Formats: sequence, C-alpha cells, structure tokens
Amino acid sequence: MEHTQSSEIIEPVHHDSSTKKIWRTFWILLGITVVEVGLAFLHLETGFPNRMFLNGIFIILTFFKAFYIVAEFMHLGHEIKNLVMTILMPLLLFIWFIIAFLYDGHSWKNMRKDLAPGTKVEAPKAPAAEGHGKHY
Repeated sequence: MEHTQSSEIIEPVHHDSSTKKIWRTFWILLGITVVEVGLAFLHLETGFPNRMFLNGIFIILTFFKAFYIVAEFMHLGHEIKNLVMTILMPLLLFIWFIIAFLYDGHSWKNMRKDLAPGTKVEAPKAPAAEGHGKHY
C-alpha cells in the first residue's frame, strides 16, 4: 500500500469572517434591545406612544430578534427551505395554540363577569310537546 503525498498545501482557516459576523450580530441585537428599552422609558416618562401601539412594536422587534438569532446562531438562515419550514411550522402552530387559549380564557372571564356572585344559572327549558290527543 503506497502512501502518496499530496502537492496541495492546506492553509489555516481564518476566522475573521465568522468573528465579524458574530460582532455584527451582537451590535444589531444590542441596537434593537436599546431601542426597546428606550421606548419603554419613553412610555414611562411621557405616556407616548400608547400601550397597544408599544406592545405591537415590542412584538415585532422581538420576532425580528428571534429570527436573527435563529438564522445566525442556529444557522437556519443558510439551510434549505424544507428544513426551515420543518422547524418553523410547529412553532407557528404553537403560537396559534397560545392565542386560541388566551381568546378562550378571555371569553370565559367575560362570561363569569356578567354573572353576579350567587346568581344561579338555569338550564334552558325544553320546548312544549306538540301533538294531538292524549299525552302519555
């Protein structure tokens, strides 16, 4: 068995590009976080913007941060579409699950609020029997 030596010279891998990516990701995530904290302090001090609008902004920025973390650190940004969908679709179903249960819980809360304490709920009355002649 002969062992031939390759004429190829293997050069050391430089991690400059990966280090730059990590720092770029760090600065982007830090910037988004600073914007979120700044908006929270702005809301506390001045009341601007209103709470629903602010919550919407926080949700959007949080999704952006989560996407960026998943794309860069879990390397899903460079994967094929089917693999990404295999991971993200159950997540979207889980989000739908949470929203559905929150909506259902809110509905129950409103139904209980409408009833005064101690109020008895009566069962619906059955419709009168229809027929001719004697009732057995």
